[in-house]
Amino acid sequence: MARRIEIELTSRLDDSQWSWRAAGARQPKGTVESSIVPKGVNVGDIVKADVETRMDGIEITAIHAPSAAVTAAPKVERIELLGSGKEKSGVTWDLAKKSKKGPRRERDERSGKDGRDRRERSGSGPRSGRPSGGGPEGRGRSEGRGRPSAPVISTEHRNALLGSLESAQLPIAEQLLQGGIPAVRAAIQEQNAQARSAGQPEASSDAIMAIAEKLLPQTSLAMWKDRASSALAAGKETRLRDLRAVVSASRSVNLDDDGRAMAKTLQETLDHRANALSDEWVKRMVTCLDEGRTAEALRISARPPDHATRCPSDLATKLAEQASAAMTADADGTMWLELLEAVGDSPVRRNVKPSGIPADPNVQNEARKAAGLVPALATLLGLRIPPPPPRRTTARK
Repeated sequence: MARRIEIELTSRLDDSQWSWRAAGARQPKGTVESSIVPKGVNVGDIVKADVETRMDGIEITAIHAPSAAVTAAPKVERIELLGSGKEKSGVTWDLAKKSKKGPRRERDERSGKDGRDRRERSGSGPRSGRPSGGGPEGRGRSEGRGRPSAPVISTEHRNALLGSLESAQLPIAEQLLQGGIPAVRAAIQEQNAQARSAGQPEASSDAIMAIAEKLLPQTSLAMWKDRASSALAAGKETRLRDLRAVVSASRSVNLDDDGRAMAKTLQETLDHRANALSDEWVKRMVTCLDEGRTAEALRISARPPDHATRCPSDLATKLAEQASAAMTADADGTMWLELLEAVGDSPVRRNVKPSGIPADPNVQNEARKAAGLVPALATLLGLRIPPPPPRRTTARK
């Protein structure tokens, strides 16, 4: 697609060609046929030109000569005054009339209303059901709002790469940065299709692909460096999965010395954060077990900080033993079902062996349903051990 830019005619090479460059910049630059340069235009003049970006470079299709040749002039900063220009009087105001009903608080007191009505309408009063900020669920929601967000990716290294390339390489590098080799092939096909419809010669795909293959390692490295520098700049604000993705991507890029130093720093940061989260996760489970909060310890074990984190074997054994000892036949039915739900989500469910099941029919029914998750329940109920159910996935908010 043609676009219009301002160019500066830098010199006249011969009777058939002029040299040009973008006005006020070093790139892009190239040559233009003398046949499309208007008369009266001299070296150093700035004119408007229609250009088309092709895979083999930028081509000037037309040059528009102004009524008088425009030369480079220093920019003058001006401040534009907005408004009608008419003088207006100063600030005016009107005082609101005093209400005869009195302040709203006094009306509420006279009508017998108190603050509880307002709390109930706004929803800030006490609620039934899930606990608010104090319990584990409330803490999870409050922490979710403060989760690190994905960092804004820098373009410093990509811009530096584009600035170091020749004008013929620029459109190929831009396509590589957008979609790699497939994007270059698609652009060649589109350009050749337009050339065929216009009756023009097609571009050489072999030559363009050779340049693309040569530029691919440079563009890949520049894109990875932008991601890596953004992750380093964000620090702890970078999400752990984003940090792990950048570290993994470093293994598929031909790194230079600067890139290897960045990859080493990112790997050390990833190991430090992962170990700190794992230690905190284990510490929370140990604290719950020591305080007798078995159900909460089981729920914590079902939410590791990372998918690759595993519960230590000694802690897993202690979890299974403490859960087995708490699930007895004389236990409260509600407490027993709460433990059963926590055990079903935990990684130690197949090692938990309850000593008994309460006689409550509802509890017995739920135990039968969970026999596939906790095989020891089938033995207590005299059932054949069913196959484990499919893995349950919990959608994160």
